[in-house]
Amino acid sequence: MNDIEEILYKTTLKPDKYDFNISHQSKLMFFGSCFTENIGNKLLENKFNVIINPFGILYNPISIANSIKYIINKKEFIKDDFFYSNGLWNSFDFHSRFSEIEPNAMIKKINDDVNSANVFLKDLNVLFITFGTSWIYNLNETNKTVANCHKLPSALFNKKILNIEEIYKVYFDLISELRTYNKNLKIIFTISPVRHLKDGFKENNLSKSILRVATEQLINQFENCFYFPAFELMTDDLRDYRFYNDDLIHPSESAVNYIFNFFAHSFFNEHTFETYNSIKNIVKSLKHKPFNTFSEDYFTFIAKLNERISNLSQTYKYLDFEPELEFCISILNKKSDI
Repeated sequence: MNDIEEILYKTTLKPDKYDFNISHQSKLMFFGSCFTENIGNKLLENKFNVIINPFGILYNPISIANSIKYIINKKEFIKDDFFYSNGLWNSFDFHSRFSEIEPNAMIKKINDDVNSANVFLKDLNVLFITFGTSWIYNLNETNKTVANCHKLPSALFNKKILNIEEIYKVYFDLISELRTYNKNLKIIFTISPVRHLKDGFKENNLSKSILRVATEQLINQFENCFYFPAFELMTDDLRDYRFYNDDLIHPSESAVNYIFNFFAHSFFNEHTFETYNSIKNIVKSLKHKPFNTFSEDYFTFIAKLNERISNLSQTYKYLDFEPELEFCISILNKKSDI
């Protein structure tokens, strides 16, 4: 009798092996779409040394490149760089989370972030760049590519799609500048799996194709450039609407977790995994929501957690557990007040 033939119900990608690792002592910076924030925040939550989108969420390659150049050159933004609309001061280079009622508050926040990112970039280990779309919006008045339209009338902008050569040229120049600024820097490109269906189905697929070809040309040109297959994991490995949110556009939490796990197996060595798992268990415990915050069981739970965190802080002296320890002490102090 013949063996029963194995039936495969999905294609499964296997993690690539890169010639470098990422650890908790690595300095990481993420630029790009909201998917970048999903991965970056998981790293941040688990004590990795990371800066995420110092200009806010960015989608197109031109705006991402501009923001990195501003950081390299330590651009100082002034009031004339902003505009007033809908009761707020805004910038065409920044996401709306930077918008403020008072311009001086916005100037200070932006320049502080640029200065901090400039210092961080000088000895950065890995720069992650996630492209979301090839479609850009140019302000008619200046022909400047904007990072965010801030809900201004569409008549003020000209929408166009970048071609492969335009993206390649911008990033050839940028990568060359980055290599001079930080010769040891590794750059990892990804394509966001988020679907930009407001552009249209055909237009979204065209846009992603352009981004993928452009990134392939760049990693073939520069030995310090690499590609992480976030887009392929979503579209070819998971490949099911179960792994999208209700909007059918953004990856679900389980999809993000799946891709992050793939990310970890791509870049973490055994020691980093051990550290990550220890911290992840602490993070999970800290998210525990007790039924009664004044019960003896909860105080016992916090006391044991405090001991675990203290031991972890002694093992990994280069990591900051002060906020977690302060939280535990604040809970335990309540017990003494009862």
